[in-house]
Amino acid sequence: MNILVSHCFLGEPCRYDGASRLDRQIIELHRAGHNLIPVCPELLGGLDVPRAPAEIQADGRVLTEDGEDVTTAYRAGAERVLEIARENNCTVAILKARSPSCGSGEIYDGTFRHTLRSGWGVTARLLADAGLTVMSEETLEGWLYN
Repeated sequence: MNILVSHCFLGEPCRYDGASRLDRQIIELHRAGHNLIPVCPELLGGLDVPRAPAEIQADGRVLTEDGEDVTTAYRAGAERVLEIARENNCTVAILKARSPSCGSGEIYDGTFRHTLRSGWGVTARLLADAGLTVMSEETLEGWLYN
């Protein structure tokens, strides 16, 4: 199976803070025979590393902590990720929890106070609306064993 994954899970330092989030359970998927397709929507949308933290606001815009509107970059990155998913016949995406791009079901509330709310990141929502199964590294285990 071809599985779209957040590139940071594979050790790529592409997060806003220049870090990665290496995830051994996702690497194990490759060892189990799955083809992992790494993507970083924010980089694909033209943003740099490092970059200011961003959160989705109540009105749907994505703003950085210092007030810059980066909605266009987030949407462009999401569209490119969807193209990559289609090009690779991906039906599943495992994306970074709580990210304004990748969060699935829970994201930060836009106040930059580490407060969570129900919601979806820009890319996660686009992929789910296109019919992909979207999950985070935190919900992966339940999917693996079903």
